[in-house]
Amino acid sequence: MEFPYMEAVVCFMILMYLFETYLDLRQHAALKLPTLPKTLEGVISQEKFEKSRAYSLDKSYFHFVHEFFSILTDSSILFFGILPWFWKKSGNILPLVGLGAENEILHTLAFLAGVMIWSQIMDLPFSLYSTFVIEARHGFNKQTIWLFFRDLIKGMCLGIVLGPPIISAIIVIVQKGGPYLAIYLWAFMLVLSLVMMTIYPVLIAPLFNKFTPLPEGDLRLKIEKLASSLSFPLKKLFVVDGSTRSSHSNAYMYGFFKNKRIVLYDTLIQQCKNDEEIVAVIAHELGHWKLNHTMYSFIATQILTFLQFGGYTLVMNSTDLFRSFGFDTQPVLIGLILFQHIIMPIQHLVSFGFNLVSRSFEFQADAFARKLGYGAALRAGLVKLQEENLSAMNTDPWYSAYHYSHPPLVERLAAIDEPEKKED
Repeated sequence: MEFPYMEAVVCFMILMYLFETYLDLRQHAALKLPTLPKTLEGVISQEKFEKSRAYSLDKSYFHFVHEFFSILTDSSILFFGILPWFWKKSGNILPLVGLGAENEILHTLAFLAGVMIWSQIMDLPFSLYSTFVIEARHGFNKQTIWLFFRDLIKGMCLGIVLGPPIISAIIVIVQKGGPYLAIYLWAFMLVLSLVMMTIYPVLIAPLFNKFTPLPEGDLRLKIEKLASSLSFPLKKLFVVDGSTRSSHSNAYMYGFFKNKRIVLYDTLIQQCKNDEEIVAVIAHELGHWKLNHTMYSFIATQILTFLQFGGYTLVMNSTDLFRSFGFDTQPVLIGLILFQHIIMPIQHLVSFGFNLVSRSFEFQADAFARKLGYGAALRAGLVKLQEENLSAMNTDPWYSAYHYSHPPLVERLAAIDEPEKKED
């Protein structure tokens, strides 16, 4: 008797939707609380709290609708055999344009083109509403409808340029890999990730945003002095025009070995009037580098990737698996998609584990900045970012434990203040 893979996957998807909806309802109830957490009383202004509450509730209502639509479409696609039907139809199109349907690479690319168009059409109303209604209503959206569609078209063009060679290479590797298939797939994805991390900030990111060197001045001198004191190999310090799309703020670093770069959002500089607050945020980011958090995360990701490919090799030739989802052939890409579906329970557990580790890393990076003497400035900077981004002030503990990769502000401030309380 064949195992009902498809039915099991759909049941799990629905159960996870119900569980996550329960957490969403708990979080929604927390967002509706009319008062600040005691820790933030006198720290966050009442005006900002009211704005944050309204923004968070709007996003919460939107999230309920989006998630319901997603589970409805995703489970229907699997349960009613739309996936194998779409695969067959994409193969039927190829002869119409003079191409052979028996070529798996061409068939796969035609299938993915259809999936990309379908995904964009289905997601477009939600993206438009989120950007031009919710974000605009609360003063965050800064982009025009033209800029929105220009970014969308650029993203699709990048997918058309980068997707075919990557997918083609994966198919060839699976077809020729033999007993060392998992190693070959992992090595290919490792090289690909390193190449993408190299070219993305240099060639891809500038297609969407403008990066300019941080002007000479006190802020630049303070950041360079901090980087030098930690032996951080800072090569370039950029400001990105995030304000052209949103008034949300951020900062990040990237680069390999001795070629590190730091990027500040122009909105971060505008919102933090005190340079020390910005430098404290950078000290937190450099803490991740100094404590090897980025390297640990990268290594963990590579181990998981290898294990996933190893698992894929065990089921890639399972006719029962393909037949359960309605396929009478065993294409490489479809096998990878089906495998991702059947390991969803493990993926949820891994994601939860990564969030736990990530929150621990955030506390460690905060402590690192505090030990450098930026405790008060970091505290002020985190409060300013929370206020300006209208982040949720009240959070349900179950919801944040499951979803958040960063600890809530209340917990971060308590951790920053703890050493001072012990000294007192």
